[in-house]
Amino acid sequence: MSILIKNGRVIDPDTRKDGRYDILIEEDKIVKVDQEIKEEAEEVIDAEGCYVMPGLIDLHVHLRDPGQTYKETVETGAAAAAHGGFTTVLAMPNTRPVTDDRLNIRYVHNKAKAMAPIHVLQAGAITKGQKGKELADIESMVAEGAPAISEDGKSVMDSLLCKEAMKIAAECGVPVMAHCEDIDLVDGGVANDDESIRKQGLRGISNAVEDIIAVRDVMLAGETGAHLHLCHCSTYGSVEIVKQAKKQDIHVTAEVCPHHFTLTSKDVDASDANYKMNPPLRTKKDVEALKRGLRDDIMDVIATDHAPHSEEEKRRSFTAAPFGIVGLETAVPLTISELVEKEYLTPMQMAEKMSYNPAKILGLDKGSLAEGKIADVVIIDPNEEYVIDKNTFASKGRNTPFHGRTVRGKVKVTICDGKVVYKDK
Repeated sequence: MSILIKNGRVIDPDTRKDGRYDILIEEDKIVKVDQEIKEEAEEVIDAEGCYVMPGLIDLHVHLRDPGQTYKETVETGAAAAAHGGFTTVLAMPNTRPVTDDRLNIRYVHNKAKAMAPIHVLQAGAITKGQKGKELADIESMVAEGAPAISEDGKSVMDSLLCKEAMKIAAECGVPVMAHCEDIDLVDGGVANDDESIRKQGLRGISNAVEDIIAVRDVMLAGETGAHLHLCHCSTYGSVEIVKQAKKQDIHVTAEVCPHHFTLTSKDVDASDANYKMNPPLRTKKDVEALKRGLRDDIMDVIATDHAPHSEEEKRRSFTAAPFGIVGLETAVPLTISELVEKEYLTPMQMAEKMSYNPAKILGLDKGSLAEGKIADVVIIDPNEEYVIDKNTFASKGRNTPFHGRTVRGKVKVTICDGKVVYKDK
């Protein structure tokens, strides 16, 4: 199979190309990138007016497989990813059973190879059963292909155990993906700890819940030499913590989710649990700090924390409903609408934070449109305006606060391994 992409604005952080180029794909490889390619191909895609970027890579998704496939499966989550422009995703281990051994890593990877249109990678848990008492067999999971470890959904509260995990991760050459949450400080909180939330009768989660563990984990990374990746940062404190850690040459990277740079706690409606996520939506001060952190390249990655739940679960009261929203199919338009159009990010920075940097964090030979690379490509029309409709999602999850929101930036084509895996109708 050969594909020729014509007339697009190629944005490639690897080669630093940003301009009008054609791309020729043969089989699963990019074989030529030039300003005008005259060779014929079996399929020609006119990308006039569109960004042509390396396939997006999401470092933070929940596929609920195994154990909660009524919410999502490897297959439906991967389809949602393709719709969103992602060609690689990293699944978190808080499945049922927890992905804490090599057999569970193998299950997800084998199922993805058989059924997913994109690349699905599985992270391993830090502790057995994510109970925080005993380390999982990290070495065997890495040997099975886990590119990272994480206790996502909670923090390893035992600092000595966390330090031991970081030592092993450093020896194995994989990052530790940290969900920073001091569980004792949460104290029943369900949304940000501020006046707008208290007026709605909800218990708050303070910034310190996140910041305390972020500081601890940075200190442990400094002592162990581990690569620490801070997941779903939501506070202005987290941005400063990452900034100072990098000044001290501690190997720290960090991600921000679209919902955290788009919405504030004032948007929260206590009657709608689609606004319930962990960490919670924060204040305008936090949101502005996150956007500046992305702009100034303090924060390295935009990830979704895609967390599907059933409609029945999200119809419960705000206190009783589970945390989390879906994000794979809204990340591109929110990033373009909130960051690129408002000139916080250039299109090149968007490609860096959604493809090139995630690839480097996981040690993948991806995030590039250079000749000879695997043909993982996304074509995005940055100017197309539309209304987000949750009923069109490929994901089983419909739990989003962005239903009905007008945005700009639409994924038109996703190509993975040289095959068109999604095309906008």
